[in-house]
Amino acid sequence: MRTCIILNPIAGAVKNVAATQERLRRLDAERFCISRQPGDAEKFAREASDFDVIVSAGGDGTLNEVVNGIAQTGCNAALAVFPLGTGNDFARTLELPSVLDSALDQIIAGRTRAIDLVRVTSDSIRYFVNVSSGGFSGVVNEKLTPEMKRTWGPLAYLRGAAAAFADLRGYATTVAFDDAESFELDLYNVVVANGRYVAGGIPVAPEAGIADALLDIVLIPERGPAELAILAAQILVGKHLSSDAIIFRRAKKIAIKSRPGMWFNVDGELIGNEPATFELLPGALQCVVGPA
Repeated sequence: MRTCIILNPIAGAVKNVAATQERLRRLDAERFCISRQPGDAEKFAREASDFDVIVSAGGDGTLNEVVNGIAQTGCNAALAVFPLGTGNDFARTLELPSVLDSALDQIIAGRTRAIDLVRVTSDSIRYFVNVSSGGFSGVVNEKLTPEMKRTWGPLAYLRGAAAAFADLRGYATTVAFDDAESFELDLYNVVVANGRYVAGGIPVAPEAGIADALLDIVLIPERGPAELAILAAQILVGKHLSSDAIIFRRAKKIAIKSRPGMWFNVDGELIGNEPATFELLPGALQCVVGPA
């Protein structure tokens, strides 16, 4: 198996770059790339389109770049995740072990399965495997800085939410599921999920499946402070899907247009605030997983 490793040397769990590189040598990779700036991981993945396995060694942001590099070239390389980030939310959905040597064992074993991929068309076309959210979540991502992630670790996301709360506002939103008739809502937040977790382990879509050919969609309408506080507590423990304070749907496609435009993040990376269409691509990506 021809293997390419793409390492983010400043990922949250990387304490010693040389030691991390030495650990990754167990994979006997033909190509070892180290990203130095945004966009590098995506470029390296595009250039490795003729490889059998591309290893994303970093966090969810690195993973998103690697996924886009694979998806945009249409190559058949399998994605492998070596979780070195602050949140590692997609690794949680894959149920990868937190012990890094055990995660390497799973990559070496090389068992793959086809998983769903999501394409979002807005001011550009991007792909993702985990979660995209817009509205308040986009504002939170604007508040997050690399320094905040290094200082607070997984709690950085909650710290960012606290900083963004003063900017909480509603969005007059037009939503259409699966090309059906659209309807209008006043929303605070939109979550479009393929994976289950965000923000370092919060189960925002606790029943999502990465190979079920459906998106899990959570819409949060405008609510009063008391209702929002209760809802936030429910989301933290994954008990919100039956709440009257949200709208939960499953679909293969969702189109969203809002006033003002929602900023969406895709696996933690901000994209534009133009109208966005999310479309599920069933089984479009091969992914290395653990033993059955």
